[in-house]
This record gives sequence, structure tokens and C-alpha cells, in this order.
Amino acid sequence: MLVPHLVAGVRLLDVLPLLETDHRIQVVTTVSGSEENWPGAAEFAREHGGIVMPWHQAQRTRFDLVLAAARTDVDRVHGPVLTLPHGASLLKSRLRPADPASGFRPEHGLGRQHLVRDGRLVSAALALTHDDELAVLRQSCPEAVSTAVVAGDVCFDRLLASLPYRDLYRRALGVDDGRRLVVVTSTWTPQSGFGEHHDLFSRIVEGLPREDFQVVGILHPNAWTVHGRRQITAWLSEAMQAGLRMVPPEEGWRAALVAADCVIGDHGSVTQYAAGLGRPVLLAAHPRFQLRAESLAAKVAEHAELLNLRCPIRAQVDAAMASWPSHIGEVLAGALTSRQGQASGILRQLMYRILGLPEPSRRLPVSPVPLPATLSFDGRTL
Repeated sequence: MLVPHLVAGVRLLDVLPLLETDHRIQVVTTVSGSEENWPGAAEFAREHGGIVMPWHQAQRTRFDLVLAAARTDVDRVHGPVLTLPHGASLLKSRLRPADPASGFRPEHGLGRQHLVRDGRLVSAALALTHDDELAVLRQSCPEAVSTAVVAGDVCFDRLLASLPYRDLYRRALGVDDGRRLVVVTSTWTPQSGFGEHHDLFSRIVEGLPREDFQVVGILHPNAWTVHGRRQITAWLSEAMQAGLRMVPPEEGWRAALVAADCVIGDHGSVTQYAAGLGRPVLLAAHPRFQLRAESLAAKVAEHAELLNLRCPIRAQVDAAMASWPSHIGEVLAGALTSRQGQASGILRQLMYRILGLPEPSRRLPVSPVPLPATLSFDGRTL
């Protein structure tokens, strides 16, 4: 599997169990060697216990299947590439910056410039989450339609499979005493919740009495890898001393969403998944003019109120929990995936087809996410 950054690596770990137990298959990981490689990718690859093939060797090796959850360097490895999204939808919600040379501002992640290199398709198979993406692809890059498979969202399926274990996740996060759990999540751009409000976590912890609320924080993995765990936990140390619990960037965020009573977020994928689970949502930031119309973030914003940090936090959280429409979760779940509960089966069938191997007859259940850990003040996992 090809890991240019932590986010891609984490998503591929959802897919790897679908084939790694097969004795006919040897899995290796490589960290792309281009300048687009993010800090922390190599450490992530090493820490997960598999064989890590040096990039220079990977470029000379012929693979039977290349798993990728990002576009970086997929045209520099030899073998059929299966490309998956690393967030909610390949279409993406945020408009990309304009190309300095052409002035072109991509409207989504399925443009020809992403899918074709040097006149050829870079992916042998393109895993889509929704039928709507296929309709967009027919317009944006018709030659890629033959490679597309609407597979659903394996991440969201795991969230749904985790719902029966909500009480276990709540206990792991310190909420087994009748208190309510508020999750605060931020993506990683300057227009994110934490990017716009550096005191976001502190203000929310201050505004929610500890005897009634537990606050759990989620930051996009890119924030952790760019700034480092030590720096992030230093910035958040005051809030953590006041009761904030931060989950690690690799895992824990999904358990927190399942456990949550309310989520304060922004335009990131985590907020969209929370809404798809039916969790009441408040928005700490919403860069409306930088979002694609009809995107998942725009759909969430149709129903979520903007959080006003100058007004009492508790009253806004209480109002969100009391007024969030019960049907919105189902609506947004339908926008996240059009193959709910089916992603693992579709992806396994697709991978074995590419490998040219008979698919094992043993059915694989959708795995719930693990119990969450939290971080100490020095960034270590507790």
C-alpha cells in the first residue's frame, strides 16, 4: 500500500483486513518519496508492523495490486492501482486553490487533471462512495467511467457497526456518570474551527461545566504531523488541564463520534460523518465561499447553527441537542454513501478481481472500531 501521508495510511488500514489474512498474499507498505510526502508518514508505516519497502525499491518493483488513498505518486509505481477516498467522498467539499499557471480552480476531486497523467488513466480501479460521484465522473472524465466502482464508504460502515458499543466507548472516554459528551473537531486549514479560533477548545471547556459535560477533542491528522504532537499538546495544555481529552490522530475519533451527544465541528469530513450518524452538530467555522455547492459540508450547514463563542456555550449546545431534527441523520447518511453496509464486500471482490485470485468464500463481518485512547500532556497515548 502507498502511504504519502497519515490520513491515507489510516484509511488503507480499513481495507487491509479484507485480504491480509490470505496466505497467497504478501502485503508491503511504501512511503512515497516525492516532495508531496508529508511528515509522519514513515513513522506511521513503521509503527504498524508490516514490511516497509524503501521508495527507491518500490519504484523498481512490479506489484499485483497497489492500494492508494491519495493521488500522490500513484503514477510512479508499477502495477494496477486501486484508488480510494481518504475522507468523506472523492468529490471533496472544499474548493482547491487555483493553479498558478492556468488559473483553473478545480471544483471537485474527480477532474481529469487528477485522474489522467501523460495521457493515460493512473488508476486501474476507482472506488466511489456514491452514485452521484459516478454521474459527475461521466461529465468530468468520461474515459475513467469504465474503471469506476461505486463501493460505498468502508469508514462509515465501520461507524455504523460500532453503534451497539456506544456505552463502552463512553466509558473509555470517562463518561459513565450521566454527564453529556461534547466532541469538538477541527480540520486543518486556516479556515477550520481551530484555524480561525486558536482558543476554540479552551473556550468550549470553560463554557461547559465539568460536572455536567465531558469535552473530547479531535484534530485532523495533518495538523498533528505538520506541527508535531509536542506542539499541539502544548497549545492545548490549558484546556487539557481543565478537562479536555484529546484522541490521537490515528484512531479514536470514530469511537468519539459514536459516543457523542453533540459535535462542534466545521467543514471537515469528521463533522460530516457525525451528522450522518445523527449527532446534533454546531459549526465553529463555515467558509461558505470556499465550499463546493451541494457538497457534503454544504448539506450539513443547511441544518447546523453557527456557534457563537461570544455567547454562552452551554445554551447553544443544549439548544442544538434539543432541536436537531431526528431525520437528518438518515438524509446525510444517504448523501455519504449509496452502498450502506456493503463497502467491505464490494472492495474485497474488486481487489481479488484485480489480483486474479479466487475470492475466499468466508464472509468478513464489518468490524467495529477499537476502544479509544486519549493523550497525556506530553502527547503520549494513555
